[in-house]
Amino acid sequence: MTAMFYFTKYAENKFDMLNKHKIYFTREQVEDAVGAPDKAGKKGKLLTAQKEDIKVIYKKEENILKIITFYPIK
Repeated sequence: MTAMFYFTKYAENKFDMLNKHKIYFTREQVEDAVGAPDKAGKKGKLLTAQKEDIKVIYKKEENILKIITFYPIK
């Protein structure tokens, strides 16, 4: 069974926020980072996933992956 992705309102707004700074990510890139990360970890109760130049903070609730936020990394 595949997990479903859910973007919080904050995560949804993050796309526009980053676009204003000429940083563009797609939902697919965010989902791909969580689904097949180069590096995965934990930050308190939250999970982190990193792939190429993006880091995603998310939470796993049953079979839902709730995307809290994401940001570019160098």
